[in-house]
Amino acid sequence: MFTRPGSTARQVGITVLTKVLVMGIAGVAGIVTSRLIIQHYGVDAFAQYGLLNGLASLVPFADLGIAAVIVNTVASSARPREDLEVRRTITSAFRILLVSAGLIAAFSLVAGIAGWWPTLLGDGLIARGGALAATLCAVVFAVALPLGVGQRVLVALGQTTKQTAITGIASPVVLAGVASSVALAWAFGPYVAVMSYAANAVVALVCLVLAARLISPQLVAAVRDVPRLRTVPGVRVVDVAWPMLIQMIALPMAMQTDRLLLSHLGTAAELAEYNFGAQIFGLINQVVATAGVALWPIYARARATGTVDSPMRATGAFTAAATALGLLLWLFLPMLTSIVTQGQIEAPWTLALAFVVFVTFQATKYPLGMYMTDARGLRFQVAPILVMVPVNLGLSALLIPPLGSAGPVVGSAVAVLVCQVVPNWWYVRRDLAKRRIELAAVG
Repeated sequence: MFTRPGSTARQVGITVLTKVLVMGIAGVAGIVTSRLIIQHYGVDAFAQYGLLNGLASLVPFADLGIAAVIVNTVASSARPREDLEVRRTITSAFRILLVSAGLIAAFSLVAGIAGWWPTLLGDGLIARGGALAATLCAVVFAVALPLGVGQRVLVALGQTTKQTAITGIASPVVLAGVASSVALAWAFGPYVAVMSYAANAVVALVCLVLAARLISPQLVAAVRDVPRLRTVPGVRVVDVAWPMLIQMIALPMAMQTDRLLLSHLGTAAELAEYNFGAQIFGLINQVVATAGVALWPIYARARATGTVDSPMRATGAFTAAATALGLLLWLFLPMLTSIVTQGQIEAPWTLALAFVVFVTFQATKYPLGMYMTDARGLRFQVAPILVMVPVNLGLSALLIPPLGSAGPVVGSAVAVLVCQVVPNWWYVRRDLAKRRIELAAVG
């Protein structure tokens, strides 16, 4: 049996501690991996490694918004092991994800055969082997996509801590692969990013197996129902899926195109600087994202039971913690830069400051966004996020010439503040007041 989420602070606290431990392992493994790549395959290979790792971030909409449907349905169920709605939802999720995976794999193969990758990804792609590496990364990503159902189920069950712990195996697996290729003197430089996608697929598979055990026999039965289109109809997912899907299409266009803009408008050195900064400060974003996701089933359960659980205190805590961690990383950045890159890459103070501001705003928006995961809240977020796309892209393009690698980070920070933090805060304040009035009327 699984354990329902307890208090917000306890649930998030345990998840954060687990994430910090995982990050410690991942951070050391990532630093050693980066050093091996730079030393043995060169800065260009490292730049492409970051570029291809960011490829998955450009298609987070690949699950077509199904993650929100799974989490909300499972988290709201009093008996997920027996609930027919849970089983039908998971069946629908597998069907949709299999179609999405097939389309992504097909496009990837066509892009590789037709030679589209250099045009799509820019000069950051290595001429020899880069296109094939991009194809392989995308195909492995597609194959692993349906396996991601397990991770969503674990989050919905309040098992984010276990899901987070399992992700800890990814970085050591990548390090082992890169170290082996170096030891065996393989010319594997263009393909090191493929190892990252393979490691993530392993993580997804382990999570799927664990989720299947926790809600047995629901997940296995759902898989068996996938081909039974006539006898086992799916559930209605559009109410939650469509606003989530639009966000998942718009957000990467606004937030995950920094590397592409630098690849096209900047230099290889600036792209390498950005990759290094994103790797270091991305550790904070990982903690924030993991802690934020832990809030999702708590707020979903509160909605299902008719209680009010405000995200305002969590918002303040997230903001303060991210700011402190960002300043701490900035303090140690020169040392980390020297250890990892051995002087081959620099991290300008403008880049460091921009990342501190960016991770702070990202942290501020998370509890608010996790509160807004019902259909109405998701619909509200669509318009501001659509506006964020031209705002961020325009600012980033304008700021790259004067600020270099810091330009797109500044653009992203401003876009998050104006198009997510401010409107989400306004919505949550109004929604909390409305829910409290309704609750008082019933009481």
